[in-house]
Amino acid sequence: MRLRAVTDPVCEAEAERLFGALSREPALVLAVSGGPDSTALMYLAVRWRDRLERPPKLIAVTVDHGLRQEAAREALAVKRLAKKLQVAHATLRWTGKKPKTGIQEAARNARYRLLAQAAHRAGAAYILTAHTQDDQAETVLFRLMRGSGVAGLRGMAFGAPLPPAQGGKRGKHGLYVSRPLLPVPKSRLIATLVASRIPFADDPSNRDPRFTRPRLRELMPALAAEGLTAQRLVRLAARITRTEIVLHDVLNAVQTRLAPGPWPKKGPVTVDLSAFADLPEEIGLRLLGRLIEWAGDEGPVELGKLEALYASLESPLHDARFEGTVRRFRRTLAGAMVTVSRGKLTVERAPSRHIGPKSRKSGPERPFTKQR
Repeated sequence: MRLRAVTDPVCEAEAERLFGALSREPALVLAVSGGPDSTALMYLAVRWRDRLERPPKLIAVTVDHGLRQEAAREALAVKRLAKKLQVAHATLRWTGKKPKTGIQEAARNARYRLLAQAAHRAGAAYILTAHTQDDQAETVLFRLMRGSGVAGLRGMAFGAPLPPAQGGKRGKHGLYVSRPLLPVPKSRLIATLVASRIPFADDPSNRDPRFTRPRLRELMPALAAEGLTAQRLVRLAARITRTEIVLHDVLNAVQTRLAPGPWPKKGPVTVDLSAFADLPEEIGLRLLGRLIEWAGDEGPVELGKLEALYASLESPLHDARFEGTVRRFRRTLAGAMVTVSRGKLTVERAPSRHIGPKSRKSGPERPFTKQR
């Protein structure tokens, strides 16, 4: 069988493999901005849909962030193409005051909230985005530059629950983000549109050097010339994913042995210090992070701060291994208090630093949140 070149159009058989797992869904929301990737997402989804006997309803949603004058015209072009392809379409607008800093992250969160609203109205459980192999490579490189741990270097998953902060809900009625084009290079999507004479827009913000990702995009050809290609970065993410799955399973087994639960809300959760000291460092670090996220009320634990806290436990852990007595230890992190006393490591909600009626609100309690 001939290997597909990076500029070959995506054929119908490939589209069937990319979208096939979603064939039983009643409806699918497609995030379509009008650029080449999302336009290809809609076009390929239509080709796949038209081969099914009982296909899902496709709803293309374009979000106008109100940040570019061209956005309204691009949304209208998507609407016209969607009508031609017999796809329902809606344009949603991000209204209100825009932040002066962190605009890309704020726009992304707003976009997903609007997409979530459209999905709930349509009775759809999945929001499809047009992330490509190139996007995955950029994500891995971006996280590597930011000092991410093993979990972050997995990159983006093919499918993941939409966080509540972006409009998702916990439980069986939550929404999922699906990235069916993640294995496909961007060049092949453009080739698909060119071959089929499908027009698409060009968003100049994708080349704006004020933002990190466009700067990384400019670096990618030079990195590829040195051997660090998008394909190799994606392969790295796949290998790390395999490792992360094993680490997560080991962590669950260790938790069952050392702190089986059920854990009380806000803690305290207590672990035998000698048993904790005998754990491999990576597993001990992850278990400590899991306990802190459960008991604390300040959200996910930053990996660097967690590593610093774990390093400060070195003396008590040494005493637990080799000495008869263990010195007392107390630190706080992410709204949790970690204490070592009488051969036990205890994690519980830290006392509020506020006095009076305006005390801190309790955050979500997540016993099995993975390390960031």
